[in-house]
Amino acid sequence: MKKILVIGAGRSASSLISYLLKHSAQYNWHITVADVSLDLVLSKTENHPRSTAIVFDVNDAAQREKEIADVDIVISMLPAFMHADVAKDCVRLKKHLATASYVSDAMRELDSEARKNGIVLMNEIGLDPGIDHASAMKVIDEIKAKGGKITSFHSYCGGLVAPESNDNPWGYKFSWNPRNVILAGQGTAQYLEKGKLKFIPYNRLYTQTNTIEVDGYGKFDAYANRDSIGYREPYGLQNIETMLRGTLRMPGYCKAWNVFVKLGLTDDTYKIHEADQLTYTQLLEAFLPNGTTSVKDRLIDFMGEEIDEEVVQKLEWLDLFSHTSVQLKEGSPAQLLQHLLESKWLLKPDDKDMIVMQHQFEYIQNNEKQVLHSSLVVKGDDSVHTAMAKTVGLPLAITVKQILSGKLQLSGVQIPTSKVIYEPLLKELEELGIVFVEKEIKGVVSSKS
Repeated sequence: MKKILVIGAGRSASSLISYLLKHSAQYNWHITVADVSLDLVLSKTENHPRSTAIVFDVNDAAQREKEIADVDIVISMLPAFMHADVAKDCVRLKKHLATASYVSDAMRELDSEARKNGIVLMNEIGLDPGIDHASAMKVIDEIKAKGGKITSFHSYCGGLVAPESNDNPWGYKFSWNPRNVILAGQGTAQYLEKGKLKFIPYNRLYTQTNTIEVDGYGKFDAYANRDSIGYREPYGLQNIETMLRGTLRMPGYCKAWNVFVKLGLTDDTYKIHEADQLTYTQLLEAFLPNGTTSVKDRLIDFMGEEIDEEVVQKLEWLDLFSHTSVQLKEGSPAQLLQHLLESKWLLKPDDKDMIVMQHQFEYIQNNEKQVLHSSLVVKGDDSVHTAMAKTVGLPLAITVKQILSGKLQLSGVQIPTSKVIYEPLLKELEELGIVFVEKEIKGVVSSKS
């Protein structure tokens, strides 16, 4: 019997746990699911006979070592900054590890020892990063195989709300960690455009956006991710002229979110004490210059050309001008904003979320310029079995199956850019309804960043 330890049973773990349990008898697996909340674990495992539910404290070194030592592979669904101790234990105890998170410096430092111990530390095997790598590499390898030279690559992905559940002016509801949404984009975006390095600092990120269109679903705002340049080598595109990876939101979202960025309401570096003595209108006022006009009018003056009536309507819908009380006793501006948005952007039980991804390739073949778009749209079933949970959890589960069955014999730190990883992954994802549609675009040049 092969034993699997899943650490973390949050929003993105539903489809992962369901897949593992569904296939547990066929592959003779036993799955231990660990979380700080036993009730949360039990809601996902439903007392399945091949599951064990445990309360788990990742900071308890003795418990962490005991549980990891007893399994063949660990799947960490923890926040990225919490992977390091788990990974170190896995390497020392010679246990495989899989995460959906970006490869950190701490993870990268374990590569040599992991290879020596014959274990794989599989990272970036979720949605973005994950499915984006696998699907992009499939097309990249196919273009190269037929003699094409890729000159431009844009890749966009967004966790959104499905049109039938889109009932608020922001066009957004939380389907994954709200904190990550609030803090998204902090840092400086780096990308290549026509052979030149380009940088967008956080204070301009939501004002320098693209628009992309996906057949049947319309247009979306797109803003640049933090580091696009670092993927030239993993993708085998060292000499590419243009390369940008970005995030998608519904039209108008970025312009409205820029208000929070410019005000400082996404700052997570300090605490506001006795915040519960304030209303959100007073919180806004605290970040605005003094004046005698209303908070709304001062905000409009402060933002200048960067605000319009649609943005004001979005802010009004959040009750930012109606003296709604702050409920947290203290917190950073980002935490106070998150607390408000969690009540406003909540997925209702029957709501469906939606994942949209699009890769845009430009390449030269037979001395002619070609343009290819590869697009993916996935909808969730409800607020638990979300598209986000499917597209994050299923790549993890499928790849863990490949590792445990001996079909994927790799060691060290890996991401899904090699054919031996992405080919079986994409094949099974297609069988599960996660399918890319490729389209040759005639007479189209990708939009500038």
